[in-house]
Amino acid sequence: MNTFEVQIKEFLSKVIEVEANSIEEAISKAREKYEKEEIVLGSEDFITTEIEEHKDERP
Repeated sequence: MNTFEVQIKEFLSKVIEVEANSIEEAISKAREKYEKEEIVLGSEDFITTEIEEHKDERP
């Protein structure tokens, strides 16, 4: 019997409202809140799962 590496990816998504002067500023504010863990995605934000052969893409 052979052994294979299989990769499982789960995708989470959440839409939030951000007050800003531009979309670039809104994205920056959202990223900052996410990195500070002020925005946390959980199981209720689940979208889909992909399961596929793992391919090592390192150089």
